[in-house]
Amino acid sequence: MCLQFRILGSSSSGNAALLTTAGCKVLIDAGFSARKLDQLLGQCGESLAGIDAIFLTHEHSDHAAGLKGLRRHPHIKVFANHETMQAAQTRLNHRPPWQVFETGRTFAFHDLEVTAFSVPHDAYDPVGYFFESGGDTLFSPRRSVAWATDLGYIPANVSEKIRHADLLVLEANHDTEMLERDERRPWSLKQRILGRHGHLSNDAAFELLCGVESPRWRHVCLAHLSRDCNDVGLVERHFAGLRSRGRSFGLSVIDPVNGIGPAYDLATL
Repeated sequence: MCLQFRILGSSSSGNAALLTTAGCKVLIDAGFSARKLDQLLGQCGESLAGIDAIFLTHEHSDHAAGLKGLRRHPHIKVFANHETMQAAQTRLNHRPPWQVFETGRTFAFHDLEVTAFSVPHDAYDPVGYFFESGGDTLFSPRRSVAWATDLGYIPANVSEKIRHADLLVLEANHDTEMLERDERRPWSLKQRILGRHGHLSNDAAFELLCGVESPRWRHVCLAHLSRDCNDVGLVERHFAGLRSRGRSFGLSVIDPVNGIGPAYDLATL
């Protein structure tokens, strides 16, 4: 079984991650220019030439900016639901090879099994993803990755879906006090971020990780940190309290400035 995962970057400036199986290499979001994506992939020994598909969560530029440069890579399929596809297409002067799915349905791409689930965010039809690959044997155990960023709160359907993942990517966007003190953001933007279709705070993410019953998580990556209204050290200290709440999975915080996160081989995680 081969299922490897690595975040290439995650912040309000851009988001993308690389997921590799024995049969394909895909990106979750493409929130950097195609040139930047190729540079980031190059640091991992990969390139856009070797990418088979992109799975879009929603149309915002920090998740979809790379689509503009895909004219040079027509082999890359772009998966999205209908509303996201329509919203993203209006910003493009070419038509990528869209692969439109229905949110909530499970489908296959090569040796990946994919489920997109609805999340509450201020986009047309935003989703999170649950990716699964492998068999159910000793030599090919089934492993899974859940991606849940850009959501204002955690509905029951999201909580239930992500608890089954071996590796969870979860948003910890902002520290509420830092956001409230921030002088560069207007109050209207702060309200959007804090709202039920905005972004998860550190406290909300912490309570989720403590509250989900019987999670399968072997490792959790905290991602999509605000560069101005959060801090890696602050997040690490805050979430150190998970152990006192009986949670023993591995934890990493993705630095919004320094980009590429650790590489994970889910066979040995």
